[in-house]
Amino acid sequence: EDFDRWWSVFSTTSLAKRKQHGSKGSHVFRDPNEDGRVWVLFDWDAEGWQKFVSDPEVPAILQEAGHIGRPQAAELVGQYDA
Repeated sequence: EDFDRWWSVFSTTSLAKRKQHGSKGSHVFRDPNEDGRVWVLFDWDAEGWQKFVSDPEVPAILQEAGHIGRPQAAELVGQYDA
């Protein structure tokens, strides 16, 4: 809904919860065409991500942040240097 609202939760409450489940960091990108959309690339293993999305406290954190929908994971299909 609102980037500033989302950011205030993402960088505090959500950050603490992500660290609890093994997140080692993230890169945040704002969509240039949709004001309310962001992309986040996490340094996180699949097990930690699953624990995070299964945590019963996470839905309330997402609601506080103003999420419109449920976060979706994208599959990494490759990585190349240079």
